[in-house]
Amino acid sequence: MQYGAVEYVGKPVSRVVFGTSTPVMFQAFRSVYGDAPDFSERLQRAFDMLDGMYALGINCFDCASQYGEEPLGEWMEARGLREEVVVLTKGAHHNAWRKRVTVHDILSDVHDSLAKLRTDHIDIYLLHRDDPDVSVGPILEVLNKLADQGKIRAFGVSNWSLERFQEAAGYASARGLRGFGAVSPNYGLAEQVADPWGGGCVSISGEEGKAARGYYAENGIQVFAYSPLARGLFSGRFRSGEPERAREVMDEPGIKGYLSPDNLERLRRCEILAEEKGVTVPEIAMAWLFDQPDLSVFAVSGSSNPDRMRANIAAAKIGLTAEERAWLNLEA
Repeated sequence: MQYGAVEYVGKPVSRVVFGTSTPVMFQAFRSVYGDAPDFSERLQRAFDMLDGMYALGINCFDCASQYGEEPLGEWMEARGLREEVVVLTKGAHHNAWRKRVTVHDILSDVHDSLAKLRTDHIDIYLLHRDDPDVSVGPILEVLNKLADQGKIRAFGVSNWSLERFQEAAGYASARGLRGFGAVSPNYGLAEQVADPWGGGCVSISGEEGKAARGYYAENGIQVFAYSPLARGLFSGRFRSGEPERAREVMDEPGIKGYLSPDNLERLRRCEILAEEKGVTVPEIAMAWLFDQPDLSVFAVSGSSNPDRMRANIAAAKIGLTAEERAWLNLEA
């Protein structure tokens, strides 16, 4: 396992991050399933999964106010691993009734997350969504206050545009505040051709994401990339010449967001390079992500299969040339 550093976290952070948005973790939410006759079995399955990921060297776990926090908190407490684990969680997600990027919601979500995670601090805290109608000032003020109180350490945003990120950076700089140190967009070899969930998702892949990638690289912003394998496009479970099979394997957000002729061509090139190097398609796609020059990338993967996670970890050691990276991304 390769590890990176995130300012203010104070411990190494695994380059492969386990994303807890999985069925096993959802079914271990005590507040939802606690009265189920088989809840102890559900919780044990979650513990087994977390044990397996930790045994692979993964020490960073991605969760959010809507998923992962309860079973992760119980597991850390039961195993006595709080100081070894890096908790990345998110809040201020919109709901069906209103947008929730407000001081009130941030404070409420942070304190709920601390309780569910059974901890007194969150290592990396991200705002899950943005509301461009809300000024960045109060948002940064409250996050700095929470950091000063020791309740959060590193903080940043997920699914914010580059323009809003820069606006926040300017506000923080002008007032001597800490700015965002981390960002979690969609990022990977595949270009996101449509918002998978119908609104609010931000990608820095492809030509449209070039400016954001350059800014984050230049300013040392840590990138926690979600859906790095394009929700199954690079899973290796189908071939580039099997678009109908792809529709059977991928879920609806994956099909909507990533199933396109250009991305199928990227998949075809991954297949060729994987055969040449004696590795798998997902390893090539993940190696492309890890080998981006100057950009500090952590890959958030929700695979519950230990073998696939081993492959994700091994991908960091493959080493692709600049020419190979360009060819995979249809630049040559």
